[in-house]
Amino acid sequence: MGSFRWTPERMEQLEHAVQRRKRVTLRRRGSEYVVVASALKQSRGRDALAGYLAMTGEEMLFVLGDLDHFQVLDS
Repeated sequence: MGSFRWTPERMEQLEHAVQRRKRVTLRRRGSEYVVVASALKQSRGRDALAGYLAMTGEEMLFVLGDLDHFQVLDS
């Protein structure tokens, strides 16, 4: 389970990242990913962020409760 609390402000950061197709760094289970945010979805009844790897176009799905950290990048 993720090590931080999800607040309305953090959810709003992700919503804005999806709307603006911003890059987001995510850390899950010791691995770090940089994806372009594409959608907020449900995965088995849990909130999740869909994003794609800019280099390959591969879409990945990250359950928010499994994340250890995230940051929306400005550029």
